[in-house]
Parts: sequence; C-alpha cells; structure tokens
Amino acid sequence: MTQQIDIIKESLKHSMTYQQYREVVNHLTIENSNSGNEKTEVLANYTMLNDRRMKRWDKTVKVSEDIKMNVAKKDINQTWVVLTESWCGDAAHVIPVLHKIAELNSGIQLRLVLRDENELLMNEFLTNGGKSIPKLIMVDNNTETVVNTYGPRPSEATKMVNDFKADHGTLTAEFKEDLQRWYNKDKGQNVIKDILELID
Repeated sequence: MTQQIDIIKESLKHSMTYQQYREVVNHLTIENSNSGNEKTEVLANYTMLNDRRMKRWDKTVKVSEDIKMNVAKKDINQTWVVLTESWCGDAAHVIPVLHKIAELNSGIQLRLVLRDENELLMNEFLTNGGKSIPKLIMVDNNTETVVNTYGPRPSEATKMVNDFKADHGTLTAEFKEDLQRWYNKDKGQNVIKDILELID
C-alpha cells in the first residue's frame, strides 16, 4: 500500500488543476494534435470535439441546492487524482462534473494526470485488466490511503456498455453514438449521484 501511495505522490508532482487541463486540451485543439503516446488525426479530432464538450458542460452542468449544501458541509480532506487523455470521450463528459463537485468543498483537491505519462499509476488502477479512463482515485490526505476509485463511466452508462458487450461482444459505432446521446440527456446527474454515494 505504501508503494501505491508513493506512485500517487510521484504522479501528483506532474499533475494539473482542471483549469490547466482545459488549457492543455484547448492548446492541442489549436495545434490539431492530441495528448498521449499515439498521435493520429482521429484522436486529434476527438480532442477538438472534447474541447467543445467540456466548454458546454462547464456552462450547463447543474448541481441542486440540496446537493451543494450537503457536499459543502462534509468533513473531507481528500485529493482526487484523475487519469485522463484529451481524446477520451467519457473523460470529456465526466471530468467537468467532478470539477463542479470538487468546487463545492474546500477539502477536495482535484488534480489531473495524463494516463500515458503515468503508466505506473495507471497499472495500479486498471478496470477489468484494461487502462480505462477517466479513472478517479480518491486519496484521504490524513491517512494517506486510497478510500475509493471511480470510473471510467457513470453507473448507468457502465450498465449500458456491459449489457451491449454481453449481447454483441464488442461496441459498435452506433452504440457509441447512443452512449453520447445518453450523456447529453443525463447532463452529468448520474455522475453526481454516484460520487455522492462514494463520499457519504
């Protein structure tokens, strides 16, 4: 466990705030590029799309007053480390919501790290053996322990993906479009609900 915390601390040295991450993605969009080891036109296009998505979610994600008060009064001292890359569609939908929640309590520090630059960290937090992102790691600053992880998708989207894979073996382009529509309809509410359950 100490080794895991050491890996997290090492990754935090190169971490970004949400605002810095937004600037990185925006800069990559202007450069027609993408983060990560693999640079392709497809991934650069996803990065551009995600820059737009995050811009939209920054403006439109709504957190109810009840939830704001609930989160604000919690006694929390946590660092939330999120593994991400500019091209990841799920990250573009999930991370702006995590940012909104983290802003509600001064005891939550949200930090973002790029997956391909933090391989040791990613390997500690695989999902079913895969390097799925975004991956949120909640670290209790008092005890220096990982109290929870979350991701790569909200619970309802995860169920949709698992059900589709069980029936069809692999995700189709059509399904991925359906998933985007689900995100647009849900407006971040499933992420909010999931995270509240984790911090309660």
